Amino acid sequence: MAERADRDPAATIVAIVLAAGFSSRMGAFKPLLPFGERTLIDHFVTNLREAGVERIHVVTGFQAGDLAPELTRLGVTRAHNPDFAAGMFSSVRAGVASLPADVDAFLLAPVDMPLLRPSTIVRVLRAAAARDSTIVYPTFRGKRGHPPFVRRALFAEILDSDGDGGLRALLARHEDEASEVAVFDWGCLVDMDRRHDYRRLAAALAGHRMPDVAECETMFDEAATPEATRRHGRAVAALATRFARRLQAAGEAIDPNLARAAALVHDIAKGRRRHAEAGAALLREFGFPEVAAPVARHMNLAFDAGRIDESAIVYLADKLVRGETRVSLETRFGSALDRFANDPSALAGVQRRLASAQAICAALEARIGSLAIDDGTRLALSAGEGSWPAAIAV
Repeated sequence: MAERADRDPAATIVAIVLAAGFSSRMGAFKPLLPFGERTLIDHFVTNLREAGVERIHVVTGFQAGDLAPELTRLGVTRAHNPDFAAGMFSSVRAGVASLPADVDAFLLAPVDMPLLRPSTIVRVLRAAAARDSTIVYPTFRGKRGHPPFVRRALFAEILDSDGDGGLRALLARHEDEASEVAVFDWGCLVDMDRRHDYRRLAAALAGHRMPDVAECETMFDEAATPEATRRHGRAVAALATRFARRLQAAGEAIDPNLARAAALVHDIAKGRRRHAEAGAALLREFGFPEVAAPVARHMNLAFDAGRIDESAIVYLADKLVRGETRVSLETRFGSALDRFANDPSALAGVQRRLASAQAICAALEARIGSLAIDDGTRLALSAGEGSWPAAIAV
């Protein structure tokens, strides 16, 4: 598909949120279930607005009267589907029928995908703004997810369709007009039909601000990070996660998920000029500004001994790993100290980085005890470390 740069679809798109079903397998009405500190529908609408989507149409059906006060409070448009018992396509059609004439396209998602990241929505909109594609699908690890972006060219066909095969079959007839954009978000694939799905996604919410290992690997793919660099990141992440968990157990305010993610991708832009800053810029673009901060500082860090934060942990762990192998600070810095012995400026930089690592090491040992791991030990994330809940199928 040709690339475009002359229109912003966010100004003329509507998000259609499907919330009309019976929720029969859940045993409770999904849109009004508590999710974190909000209802499920509130959480979903908040994510859309965080992504810059302000025009939101929620398709109602079953228990529409119970849902109405929450939709009024949220300030979204209701699109009622009196035929909701006929199935999901009838709700898609009701949502499309509710769109005003100035709408050029819609994003579509069922309400029961609460861990869909705002950054995924942003990436879909950016891809749509740059392309002529009639349909844009987000993909995670090669699988298409929600929300697809669909242009007005298909509105009439949707409204006139008998729904045979659902929306998927209709869109499949336009495969040559479709394109994909990779996202870093397993939440775009996972819905919640049953009570155990709900419990697992609700439990995953607390740590969902940070990318997990699979999402970090997808970012590596997007950045074309070499395999050797990825292996180094995995080793650094294994050590950083160990340090962070011991700090957390000692009562320190630390986020092991942030330490693991930042350590894993700290060299994502290795080989580029000023790779720490370049990597941080990529992570901000990918939607993870909190992870970007430690990545930006992993080469040079002025350590404040008053608090060991995630940046300090990533900095130290990186200095204690050569390739995939645990080494001492003396081993890691020894060759650089020798190499730059006759270059005062470069030598001062090496000495400054070593001094920061030594200060962090001393502060960490004062809080959690010995950091001893035998030199020469190969480090790796354990199987399943930091991935989505194992029982959630994607």
